[in-house]
Amino acid sequence: MSSDIESIFHPDIKHRPGWQKALPWIVAVVLVGGAIAAGIIWSNTGKSTATPLTNRPALDVSKVPATVKLPPGATRVARRFIRTAVARKNLPNAYTIVTEAIRQGQSLKSWKTGNIAVIPYPVDAVKYAPMKIDFSYPKEAQIEVALLPKKGSKVRPALFIMDLVKRNGTWLVNSWVPRASPLIPAGSAGVG
Repeated sequence: MSSDIESIFHPDIKHRPGWQKALPWIVAVVLVGGAIAAGIIWSNTGKSTATPLTNRPALDVSKVPATVKLPPGATRVARRFIRTAVARKNLPNAYTIVTEAIRQGQSLKSWKTGNIAVIPYPVDAVKYAPMKIDFSYPKEAQIEVALLPKKGSKVRPALFIMDLVKRNGTWLVNSWVPRASPLIPAGSAGVG
């Protein structure tokens, strides 16, 4: 009945099959999709990852630098760090001899609270603190520090690894981590 009404008001309209009515919409969707695809293809800002060929020899950066004797300044900073940051005494002094890796964004005010990223140890109970050099280069060194308590102390000995770096002519402590063997649970001998 609606087709009769349309023919009364619009006598020029002829009835078309359904696919012809949808054809303009299909063409519009295809054109818009094509325009989007073309925009994506032409706006590609990727760079080539091809390695250019050359006849020059490769730069070898794998050589380990020559070792040097650990300077006294590095040793002094290491001992000062233990007496201050590790012992939680004179923390403003400790703040000046550590890198941002240890400060972790803390302000001096926050650092002075003692809640710092340094594993503490009761240094007053230490009898000896021998140091072993793992490596020493002109601007970087790694040492192992054994904190050995006084006889009769209830504190256990501990071994730490300290990394030192030289920045602007000054040695600074860059890390302080415990060195420990993993604990093996009792009764695990026959497991496997």
